[in-house]
Amino acid sequence: MGRNTQLKKQQPKEVVVYSRADDVIDWIEQTCYIPEGIHIGKKVVLCDFQKAAIRDIYDNPNGTRLAIISYGRKNAKTSLAAFLLLCHLCGPEGVRRRNSQLFSTAQSREQAAVVFQLAAKIVRMSPRLRNSVHIKDSSKELMCTELGTRYRALSAETSTAFGLSPAFVVHDELGQVRGPRSTLYEALETATAAQAEPLTMVISTQAATDNDLMSMLIDDAIAGHDPRVILKLYTAPTTDDPFAVETIRKANPAFDHFMNQGEVLAMAENARRMPARENQYRNLILNQRIEIVNPFISQTVWANNRAPPVDLMGHTVYAGLDLSEAADLTAYVRIARINGVWHVHPMFWLPSEGLSEKSQVDRVPYDLWRDQGFLHTTPGNTISYEYVAEFLRDDFRKYNISKLGFDRWNFKHFKPWLLKAGFNEYVIKDHFVEFGQGMQGMSPALRELEQILLDGKIAHGGHPVLNMCVNNTIIVMDDAGNRKPSKRKSIGRIDGFVALAIAIGVAPLDAGKIDVRALIG
Repeated sequence: MGRNTQLKKQQPKEVVVYSRADDVIDWIEQTCYIPEGIHIGKKVVLCDFQKAAIRDIYDNPNGTRLAIISYGRKNAKTSLAAFLLLCHLCGPEGVRRRNSQLFSTAQSREQAAVVFQLAAKIVRMSPRLRNSVHIKDSSKELMCTELGTRYRALSAETSTAFGLSPAFVVHDELGQVRGPRSTLYEALETATAAQAEPLTMVISTQAATDNDLMSMLIDDAIAGHDPRVILKLYTAPTTDDPFAVETIRKANPAFDHFMNQGEVLAMAENARRMPARENQYRNLILNQRIEIVNPFISQTVWANNRAPPVDLMGHTVYAGLDLSEAADLTAYVRIARINGVWHVHPMFWLPSEGLSEKSQVDRVPYDLWRDQGFLHTTPGNTISYEYVAEFLRDDFRKYNISKLGFDRWNFKHFKPWLLKAGFNEYVIKDHFVEFGQGMQGMSPALRELEQILLDGKIAHGGHPVLNMCVNNTIIVMDDAGNRKPSKRKSIGRIDGFVALAIAIGVAPLDAGKIDVRALIG
């Protein structure tokens, strides 16, 4: 017994090796104070998900060049960025990189001030920082003279950042950038070339579309092309119940820690009651990639109507046709009311040439949809009206299509191909209906379509191209409350939605007396 005790005394003590991330975590918790909220003034105690992000960033064996942190609002993304910024200004990271230039960016002056204001509050609360960091509120700057480090907040509204040499950059709410480019982002990212180990952080909820800069950065990180890119993405799947607590937790790692759960759940209930608020809720709380501008109908309502449609053979069919310009999407939607439910069968065409390139530009898988049979192609690099006319001839022979609504635009060029395909003037005059896409024509059709969807009386089967068009559609309204879909304001192609609305709009015009199939040559 005594000998065993002696042996234990001779064993060396375990040596604890602190990593770079440990130094950062310890410095934040020993030095920083919570800058605002119900726990204002208390020492920071980082949550596990925050520590995990810091470890991924600073203990990456490949070295981290870009760290993307994305989750819902009020999860302290900006506070974490402020802590790390101060660590690079006057903490262990500042010691590693003396005389460094540090920056934070945002799209507006107000947003650009947020990181600075949080960092300045932390400095003023900390006895260890307030005497070593000089605050310049007028220019939104912090300076640590001992280490020679300097931080400044920039916005996209100011002059460009060319000529700077940043070692550490925080891009705040980059999801607000529309499109794939930001002059300020590019200026700072190219300026880091002069640094040996530059680090960029992006903190933001998700952007609206796949084609926005934030989305492109996330998608590239998911693909894993660069091991120096770290992604911490918390988002709720769009297929989950958006109002369930478990769904909310998936996008909000702080939900069970310091978030105001009652406030978040109240926002969920508001979005449930008022569909106009759902998209904002989905983007800001569930961190889903979705346009905050309210579309025609919410994703939840559309998903509630995704039952598979039955075959239309033997039923009276109505249709809508949205003819495209030369190389754009042409949409044709057939509908029939069966046992009180409108069953939807859409068709889409694009030119076969350049399909892969168009997939990349629109950031949707046209080539995959073609292979799966959801999208059809016409020969060449433009939509062949002859091809579409011949398809309609065969379709009219197969189904009892009572009315086909079309936009009068381009129809004068399409009619000769219909005649050549075998339609006669009687069929065209009696069964093809001009349908204007202005407020007067579209508003009644949209009102009817909206009510049908809210009642769950459509079966669209979740057709992916039609889903895309519906999700892209933005509605504009005049002073009288009339509505129409806007291709200019919408976030992508909406032709399938337009064709569906036209089909619904012409359906009440049916006289229901003649089977048109016998009249096609």
